[in-house]
Amino acid sequence: MDNITTANEHILIIEDDERLAALTREYLEGNGFRVSVEHDGANGVERILSLRPDLVILDLMLPGEDGLSICRRVRHQYPGPILMLTARTDDMDQVLGLEMGADDYVPKPVPPRVLLARMRALLRRADGSENTEQEETRLEFRDLVVDSSTREAWLNGERIDLTSAEFDLLWLLASHAGRVLTREEIFSALRGIRYDGQDRSIDVRVSRIRPKIGDDPHQPQRIKTVRSKGYLFVREV
Repeated sequence: MDNITTANEHILIIEDDERLAALTREYLEGNGFRVSVEHDGANGVERILSLRPDLVILDLMLPGEDGLSICRRVRHQYPGPILMLTARTDDMDQVLGLEMGADDYVPKPVPPRVLLARMRALLRRADGSENTEQEETRLEFRDLVVDSSTREAWLNGERIDLTSAEFDLLWLLASHAGRVLTREEIFSALRGIRYDGQDRSIDVRVSRIRPKIGDDPHQPQRIKTVRSKGYLFVREV
């Protein structure tokens, strides 16, 4: 058992493999979490919206309704992190999951310690506990405002609808405005893992963020792609 401190966070597992769900539940409860389990995808949306867990572990392939559909339907109503379980070799599943609003994904089968580490990272970012008192918490770029203390952003005074993962990436880029961040730096900061050169999750999230902050997806001026390197958030557009 890992020695960790939790605030008794509530985790909802939506997984049709009853044995896997039971083992995951036992492991997480042994690490201080409260855990609920749902095996039928048809009940997934209702369970997420009624329980309002601190984090959802959502399998992609489910009876009744698949994980992509569940994620898409709850994303605008459920603000917590969604960790999706995907097939190891199917890159498109991972991309679609992110496009539907998943905050992170892990391939199955996933070692329990890896799952726990990903969960802890998502929970820390969701409650803002990674910010220190010395850090600036509010950034303003003319019509765009990004606030890490409330985990919100506004464009021309209108609140922007961002997933937890999208906000994390926007804040990371904005807080390093004027400097190119490589994909290696972004992966290390946001996911705590090394960039393998193939993962497209950061690119997918950038493409989703751009129109939300008023950037032209075809000729972006605010978040620029720096070929073979990474991304640059432009301080003055």
